[in-house]
Amino acid sequence: MKVYITRRIPEPGIEMMAKEHEIEVNPYDRVLTREELLKAVKGRDGILCLLTDKIDAEAFDAAGPQLKVVSNYAVGYDNIDVNEATRRRIVVTNTPGVLTETTADLAWTLIMSVARRIAEADKFTKAGKYEGWAPMLFLGQDVFGKTLGIVGMGRIGQAVARRAKGFNMKVLYNDIKRIPKELERELNTTFVSLDELLERSDFVSLHTFLSPETHHLINEVRLKKMKKTAYLINTSRGPVVDEAALVKALKEGWITGAGLDVYEFEPKLVPGLAECENAVILPHIASASVETRTKMATMAVENLLAVLANKRPPNPVNPEVLGL
Repeated sequence: MKVYITRRIPEPGIEMMAKEHEIEVNPYDRVLTREELLKAVKGRDGILCLLTDKIDAEAFDAAGPQLKVVSNYAVGYDNIDVNEATRRRIVVTNTPGVLTETTADLAWTLIMSVARRIAEADKFTKAGKYEGWAPMLFLGQDVFGKTLGIVGMGRIGQAVARRAKGFNMKVLYNDIKRIPKELERELNTTFVSLDELLERSDFVSLHTFLSPETHHLINEVRLKKMKKTAYLINTSRGPVVDEAALVKALKEGWITGAGLDVYEFEPKLVPGLAECENAVILPHIASASVETRTKMATMAVENLLAVLANKRPPNPVNPEVLGL
C-alpha cells in the first residue's frame, strides 16, 4: 500500500514502514505548504503526519476514498478533524504515554531556568560581560520549598508532581475532575480551584489539553491573579495562554517570568515576546530526546501498519471506526 510521511522522522520508523509498504517522505526540511500537502497525500492508503499538518475534509478529499488511516506523530491530535475522519471510516491514531517523562523533564528545565535566570546569565557571560562575582548579579528565586501549581493532572502533570518531591515543594493541582485520593496522597498534592491555584503558587505549570474550554484558559484576568513573584510554565498547547496578555504581564511586572515551549500562533511569536528578557522561549522541544522521538516514530508506524493490516492499532483515537 502507499503511505506518505509528512516530515522525516527517526530512521527506525522509516525502515519499519519501508519493509511493509511503498512510502514517500517529505523531501524538504520544513513543514509542507497547504498546496504541497494536498498534492502529496493524493492516492495514499495511509498518512503519517505531525501536529503542524492540518488534516481535514479537504485533505481527506485530496487523498481519496482509499485512505484508511491517519497516524499522528504526537500525543495531541487537534490538527486532525477526527469527527470527519470517523464519518469517513478513517482510523486516527496517536502516540500517548511515550513522551511523558521527557516532557516532565523539560517542564522542570524551564522552572529551573526561569527561576535562576539561566538564559540571561548565559547570554551575559558569552558576551564577555562577566567581570567577577558580585552580590547582586543575576539574583533569581529559590525553587526548593516553594509552591508548585499544576493545571492538568494527567500523565505529564503527575510526572511533574513526582519530581517536585525532591524539591520539598507544596503541590496544588486543578483539573476537570479530581484524581483518586490514593494518588493524591502518593503525589502529596492538593486539589484546589484554578483561581486559588493561581493565587497561591510560586510556579504554575500547564499540562492541560487544548479544547474550546481551555483556549485562553490563562488570560489577562487570570494572569493578574498570580503572585508578582510567580512564574508561568507552558509545555502543553500554545493557545491555552493568551500570549498577548502574557507579554503585557511580563513587561508590566504582573508576574516575574515565564518559560514556554509552545506558542499560540506557532511557529510565530506574538509581537514583543522575543524581547522579554524574563521569558525563556524554546522551539517546541519537550519531546526532543533521541530515545523519545525514536519511540514516537516506531509507535506511529506500528499504529499505521496495524490498520493497513486490518488489525486493531495500539493507540486508536476513534476506535469506533470499523469496530476497532
